[in-house]
Amino acid sequence: MVELVVISGKGGTGKTSILGAFAALASRKVLCDADVDAADLHLLLSPRIGEREGFWAGYKAFIQPESCIRCGECRKKCRFEAVSEEFVVDEMLCEGCGVCAYFCPEGAVDMRPNLCGEWFVSDTRHGPLVHARLGIAEENSGKLVSLVRKQARRVAEEKGLDMILTDGPPGIGCPVIAAVGGATAVLIVAEPTVSGHHDLERAAGLARGFHVPVLVCVNKADLHPPSADSIEQWCRGHGHQFVGRLPFDPVFTRAQLVGKTILEHGDGPARTAVMELWDQVRSFLGSGLQPSFDREAFSGKS
Repeated sequence: MVELVVISGKGGTGKTSILGAFAALASRKVLCDADVDAADLHLLLSPRIGEREGFWAGYKAFIQPESCIRCGECRKKCRFEAVSEEFVVDEMLCEGCGVCAYFCPEGAVDMRPNLCGEWFVSDTRHGPLVHARLGIAEENSGKLVSLVRKQARRVAEEKGLDMILTDGPPGIGCPVIAAVGGATAVLIVAEPTVSGHHDLERAAGLARGFHVPVLVCVNKADLHPPSADSIEQWCRGHGHQFVGRLPFDPVFTRAQLVGKTILEHGDGPARTAVMELWDQVRSFLGSGLQPSFDREAFSGKS
């Protein structure tokens, strides 16, 4: 099974818009939004939720008032100051370390599993989508990324689909590590700036560490062509597949505002460039994939 993960060195490079366009172009695929800290692919695809499950990870302390003798040991030992003077645990401050439970002489502290968020399997006009919502100030996003990827693979196997298109998180932290490992390839969306080039190098280094092939495209490439040229030359010098340039085009934003992909709204140079980009990506992923779209079907979209 083929899995393409779209990532970027920072947020706001356009990876979700590009992944959404790929969703409109590809066939026989499952869509996966692994950017669980700020999931937004659903804004383009208007999903209808089918499965809905809680995501449990880590623990939170709970003091049983009927057993507590108010000795104050938990307050003394908690370095996060999560226990109030009334011996009530503030869940926003509690890190689930368990030191209060360990030192409580009466065993009055329970460590209860923590509900961090939810994950969903939904239907969209472009196929099944696995996505999630992480709770406010909750952690363990790497575990949730691994979970949604696992569920996406399950859905693909159940439905006999041969591709997973994953919208990955930005940066190089734990969620990105969880999104990249085991993928067929990553597509890094870069910006034509000095900092964008630096971000690209960090993201590519992460992918190389997991022996995942790297594809690179430059979004808004026409805003500074020399930087785009530099990125392309760097890719060729480091053995990465440079697959295309996308021009700056306000149609991306207008499409987002009405909840559509760029393939379904308006017209412009970026839409043609996205189609050509998908051709390059699909060619790299494998010629055995089924033909994914009919260009004529999109020629009259508005």
